[in-house]
Amino acid sequence: MKILKDFFDLFYPKTCANCTTKLLQNEYVICTICRHDLPLTNFNSFTDNKVAKMFYGRVTIEKAYALLFFRKKGITQKLIHDLKYKGNEEIGILFGNWLGAFLAENNQFSNIDVIVPVPIHYKRRKKRGYNQVTKFGKRLSHHLKKPFIEDILIRKDATKTQTFKSRFERFSNQETQFLLTNKTFFKNKHILIIDDVVTTGATLEACAIALFKTEKIKISILTIAYTE
Repeated sequence: MKILKDFFDLFYPKTCANCTTKLLQNEYVICTICRHDLPLTNFNSFTDNKVAKMFYGRVTIEKAYALLFFRKKGITQKLIHDLKYKGNEEIGILFGNWLGAFLAENNQFSNIDVIVPVPIHYKRRKKRGYNQVTKFGKRLSHHLKKPFIEDILIRKDATKTQTFKSRFERFSNQETQFLLTNKTFFKNKHILIIDDVVTTGATLEACAIALFKTEKIKISILTIAYTE
């Protein structure tokens, strides 16, 4: 098997998702240099940071965190774009393992009960073939030992992509609506909502509002990146 692997590596080498240089044997998805160039948020607090403050006065959030800063034309934008639109789900696996191991070690989300992704409409999922945060969520589930559930919170409308909208347009978009297929399933549970990027927080806020239709729940938020 090793000979076969070496053959494929020779003729079809894996390259860095950012700079396209050939990956070394111990590298995964991105090379070591690009990994060190990732703009980590380094938020020291899970309750008092830019992501958490975004929801002050809007919806009650227990904790919130993002691993990276999302900057225009930066490395994070390239990786998220490839994850979301080019089918490179290994990027989700990379960050799921990274954040999962980090969170399991510091116990910040040890009291959550379930992990729920921001859903995409079934028509978009059928066209794209996947939800970009599914594999990210499944790796988090593995490390945190909490179930990953993506069929209770659903998206009602197949809205146009938010990617090229301004902050105001995203915040003002009233089309995005979410529904629960079961309003008692999450009762008495602490839910961790996950997404790839948080910009204005409007989508995550809408998800939280839908989830709060269930009695006695708590909500925390985790994303790969935060837009400055």
